[in-house]
Amino acid sequence: MTTIHASAVVGKGAKLAPDVVVGPGCVIGSDVSIGSGTILDANVVIEGNVRVGKNNHFFPSCVIGCRPQILTLGLDAPIGGLVVGDGNIFREQATIHPSVYPDGQTKVGSGNFIMVGAHVGHDCILEDKIVMSNCVHVAGHCKVETGVWLSGIVGLHQFVTVGKWSYAAGLAGINRDVPPFLIVSGHYPQRIRGVNKRGLQRAGFTGEQQQQIFEAYRKLYRHSGTLLDNAKALAQEDGLDENVRAMIDAITRSSEHQFGRYLETFRKH
Repeated sequence: MTTIHASAVVGKGAKLAPDVVVGPGCVIGSDVSIGSGTILDANVVIEGNVRVGKNNHFFPSCVIGCRPQILTLGLDAPIGGLVVGDGNIFREQATIHPSVYPDGQTKVGSGNFIMVGAHVGHDCILEDKIVMSNCVHVAGHCKVETGVWLSGIVGLHQFVTVGKWSYAAGLAGINRDVPPFLIVSGHYPQRIRGVNKRGLQRAGFTGEQQQQIFEAYRKLYRHSGTLLDNAKALAQEDGLDENVRAMIDAITRSSEHQFGRYLETFRKH
């Protein structure tokens, strides 16, 4: 049976699985659905067109699904939705906004750990097994791929893509795409510092796979010539595995936009 604290406010149309726990002071909108095993601690707000999967845990004062932070977006303007997968942890005061487009969705995958005060803007895509440390701020339209680790107070410019199993050091300001498997730090512009060996181990890559990624990094970032030229040269080599191909593809895609943000090429406004 669903456990709802007496002080919580739950909209009549809300759909809660039988074992959902709703703590004191929570507010759940009438168009929200929440899957089995999910826990809402005190003062969590989930409103709007939000679909939450199974076994998620929202710690106190999370705000999920409120209107995007856009100056020109009126209070009556139609907006889209937010979809959250399974097994995510959202620590205190995490905020996630839905899509600004009526037919769009912000998407959060499964197995993510979103820490205190982190923010995910409208129309973002978060894949799986991501760690976002305290006060990470992700602007709208960003994509954060599987296994990414964003350290404290990292900021992402809108339309940035952060490649899978990469790592951003604390205080990094990321305004260009980050290829998979790499370490990035600094800001405006950020700098690639090396290969995220710890991330490769978390991902379960074999020694041979890791070696190929390290060798690709040296050819891309430690040879003379531009990064794009180095990527094109590497692409011509035989026997490249899918992980090295992913690095090359990310570099090639980001070069299609003058500021190195591939997703900007799909910008609607």
